Amino acid sequence: MKAWVVRQLGPPDSMVLEQVDEGAAPPDKVRIKIESAAINFPDALLVAGLYQVKPELPFVIGLEVAGTVLAAPAGASVKLGDRVLALLPVGGGLTGGGFGEIVDTAPATVVPIPDQMSFEDASALMLTYQTGYFGLHRRARLKAGEVLLVHAGAGGVGSAAIQLGKAAGARIVATAGSDAKVDLCRRLGADLAVNYKEGDFVQAVKDFTAGAGADVIYDPVGGDVYDRSTKCIAFEGRLVVVGFTSGRIPTAAVNHALVKNYSIVGLHWGLYNLKAPQLVADATQELFRLYREGVIKPHISDRRPLTEAREALATVAEGRSTGKVVILPGA
Repeated sequence: MKAWVVRQLGPPDSMVLEQVDEGAAPPDKVRIKIESAAINFPDALLVAGLYQVKPELPFVIGLEVAGTVLAAPAGASVKLGDRVLALLPVGGGLTGGGFGEIVDTAPATVVPIPDQMSFEDASALMLTYQTGYFGLHRRARLKAGEVLLVHAGAGGVGSAAIQLGKAAGARIVATAGSDAKVDLCRRLGADLAVNYKEGDFVQAVKDFTAGAGADVIYDPVGGDVYDRSTKCIAFEGRLVVVGFTSGRIPTAAVNHALVKNYSIVGLHWGLYNLKAPQLVADATQELFRLYREGVIKPHISDRRPLTEAREALATVAEGRSTGKVVILPGA
């Protein structure tokens, strides 16, 4: 099979497209023919050696795939020919990543997908929508009628949060960094979208809420965005810390949280896979239900053949993409 191999750490163009001998399917793994693989920001961090987990070289990146089962061990919940998605562990070696034609992964990471779900949508569903589901429902306890402020609303994480917030009956304010991205946020369901490079989202939120502020703030950006968000959070608001794509980890002013009576809530979604996997399984089925009902659908902005995976990863790493970018090995 062909796969993009990381043999030395660096920018996306340090990956090399190689012919990899996949050998026989491991007896304890599910082998999947990859039809679609989604690109995520952590993929770029893995290639650069900046992710919190540093796999042993060489390895193949790609955390989300969808495709057809080629082989499965006895007792697995899937069988030959099943249409599935898989959320792959970091550092699975040369046949354990999604930027290739075939992947081998543990049965526990593989889930059958609904008949009406495309491979593209399936590959783009898990990381961003699971993160949004746990962030909004389990950590922030978002309620219908509340105001949800979503930062980086045109990105993969933000676009999922807008749709999930709308499905929960919230009123949505979204921020984005260009007029085109602002327009996308509106099309995804935002009631108000603000170009944070040209306008003050703090004042926009205050105007939208008649001074009350946002009940829940979903922040994958950190840095100055986090700092400014504390200026427009409501009484008993919840500020969900999702990530730090700005590059700066902010320092929480806990005296400010005390005076304004709001909560700062951390979200490490991957920890649920270790501590409470049944919650993840339940959330997956709920996401499938919302998808079947047409309430959520990944916004896929770009589809690339496997040969262009390196360039596609660069667009995500540099913040030039919207929603999700997928790789189609068969294209």
